[in-house]
Amino acid sequence: MKLLIGGEKTEAMSGVTFENRNPYNNELVCTVPKADARDFERAAELARQAQPAWAKTPIYLRSRILEKFVSLVRRDFEKIVDVICREGGKVITEARAELDTLCVVFTYYIQAANHLLGNTVPIDSEARTVGDVIFTIREPIGTFVSITPYNFPVELYAHKVAPCLITGNAVLIKPASDTPLSAYLLTELLWEAGVPGGVAQLVTGSGTVMGEWLKKTCLVDGVGFTGSTAVGKTLMEGGGAHLQHVFLELGGNDPYVVFDSADMDVAVSQAIGGRTWNAGQTCCANKRFLVQNNIRQAFTERLVQGLREVKMGDPMQEDTVVGPLINEQQAKEVISQIERTVAQGARCILGGTRDGAFVSPTVLVDVTSDMDVAKDMEIFGPVFPIIGFDTFEQAVEIANQTSYGLASGVITQDINTAMKFAKAVQAGTCVVNSSGNYRSAHQPFGGYKDTGIGREGTMHTLYEVTQEKTIVLKNVLAD
Repeated sequence: MKLLIGGEKTEAMSGVTFENRNPYNNELVCTVPKADARDFERAAELARQAQPAWAKTPIYLRSRILEKFVSLVRRDFEKIVDVICREGGKVITEARAELDTLCVVFTYYIQAANHLLGNTVPIDSEARTVGDVIFTIREPIGTFVSITPYNFPVELYAHKVAPCLITGNAVLIKPASDTPLSAYLLTELLWEAGVPGGVAQLVTGSGTVMGEWLKKTCLVDGVGFTGSTAVGKTLMEGGGAHLQHVFLELGGNDPYVVFDSADMDVAVSQAIGGRTWNAGQTCCANKRFLVQNNIRQAFTERLVQGLREVKMGDPMQEDTVVGPLINEQQAKEVISQIERTVAQGARCILGGTRDGAFVSPTVLVDVTSDMDVAKDMEIFGPVFPIIGFDTFEQAVEIANQTSYGLASGVITQDINTAMKFAKAVQAGTCVVNSSGNYRSAHQPFGGYKDTGIGREGTMHTLYEVTQEKTIVLKNVLAD
């Protein structure tokens, strides 16, 4: 890999690199340049120089370029899928689904941007504006830094990069250090499609170093970030120094609530599917399983039975459901969180073991609402802590006792219960009869409380990356 700066492939100024390894077998995938503040600043300077011409490029031409990019991704589809599997350990069926989502998301952003309309103030709405025509247009903000996470390096590349480019912004892409190669290939294809080299650039390296640079630089107008709440708060502090437009999608400890009116087949299948997707490494995955006590035992038995049938192994095999976590360090962290929950009084009745970067699907019972996992301890792995409740009010109280609020799911055949819970839960999304592990390209994706600021999804993100300008035609309709 190289840095992609100003249309050129280059080493980091420091000359330092780090290794990217396959979490399944520890094979070397590539060596990655470790950029520092000098590389970031140079890329931002080039973005500032290139962005005005890109903004002046008619949107129909920008659309054609990004449509060509999508066609190039389709051309290289299996090559990119292979990289997604090898660098992140994602199972191949999910890798294909994620890359297909990138193509869909880019297409939707192109379509939405071509319908990004301004507003007209009502004629003669005030005595002092009689005869005036007042209308608005939307313009790009300037240069954005887009920081993507390791768990969905391709889908979130699309949600960060597509809206910036189609609206005329320049974008500086910083992928997660564990999954840089897929972003590198995609940025190469942007250049091949016709995006100018200074308009889309890719830098790799330490997120901490970039965060410190963002606090000091005057060359960045906006920051889009998906990742941990701790890092998001740091970026927010840094953005305040120069009034950068910062929008964040951060952590979650999402509730999955099963009432005794649930269809048990749906409750179990959606629980397994929502939590084993990407080996449990999903921000909006169901992470706390609140089950009404009179069906808790039956749900638990069915859940354990279903998880025993889930295949864990080589992510390149078509029938593998659960692959490794992103690295061995993350797997050790998940085991530590399991052990912490057991030490607080829970029992592990399935799994709880690690083999390298693999963590077996784990079921924890006797989990109480005062344990860390029932509040703010987000486990990023295939772990199912089951918490009992008796009444609707208890379910809502436990669901909302976290500082997060990304997504939620409620399982019931009673629409009144479903709607009451959806209204009461403090989360950006509530999915009825499925887990909160759900995302449409168009929905306003994001959450409450410490889960972040802003929303992602077609028109919602287009508003985040543009600013509104008012134009007044004075006295043009005056008698």
